[in-house]
Amino acid sequence: MTTPSRLMPIFLLTASLTRSARCAINDFADRDIDGKVERTGKRPLVTGDIHAWEALAVFAVLSLLAFLLVLRLNAETIRLSFVAVILAAVYPFMKRFTHLPQLVLGVAFGMAVPMAFTALQQQVPPVGWVLFAATIVWALIYDTEYAMVDREDDLKIGVKSTAILFGRHDRLIIGLLQALMLGLLAWAGLLAGRGWAYYVGLAVAGLFFLRQQKLIQRREPRDCFAAFTSNNCVGMSVYFGLLIDYLLQRAGG
Repeated sequence: MTTPSRLMPIFLLTASLTRSARCAINDFADRDIDGKVERTGKRPLVTGDIHAWEALAVFAVLSLLAFLLVLRLNAETIRLSFVAVILAAVYPFMKRFTHLPQLVLGVAFGMAVPMAFTALQQQVPPVGWVLFAATIVWALIYDTEYAMVDREDDLKIGVKSTAILFGRHDRLIIGLLQALMLGLLAWAGLLAGRGWAYYVGLAVAGLFFLRQQKLIQRREPRDCFAAFTSNNCVGMSVYFGLLIDYLLQRAGG
């Protein structure tokens, strides 16, 4: 029988491997662009410290290792893993064709949610799809803030992003997305029967979102990057709220 305790190390290792693989393929895809952007001008592929084939080899090896871990799961999860790998591989190239590469990134990252549910339940219940949507929205938030850092350089070299698409309405749209994400997480909490501690975690996450709005107010690259990195605090707030709520419910029998 598949149990959460058995799945946890598999998913943690797989997430670590696939994230590193995405970084490798992203640097490969952007090797001709990064040199024209101030923030990324000294990446190893730009400076020649490593070669393009090495980045591809790292991507291939890490993806293979992650897939070998996924093979320990059921057939439904294995099938979803193919979608996740394809999305991870094509995402870095999307900025050449669409202003919504952040949406592709969100779906790629979010695939972990339905995979986790199918690994445990052989299906994705309604709460799983709500969490999947929240993950996609979150990626739109933090990666738009990230794209705001490079917006001026991207405009010069013709790279597309949601930061460019949203233009002067960027703060408003990010704010609406932040509200939507919190609403989706609250909905997921209702579906899952979560208690007050979970919602306190969401409230704290909301405070960090307010701080992000203040940081991006002037659209200064350094402040936009600080807003992006503060999403670590958003995630930790939701995580600890959920963990405390789980422990309280378990202690209460």
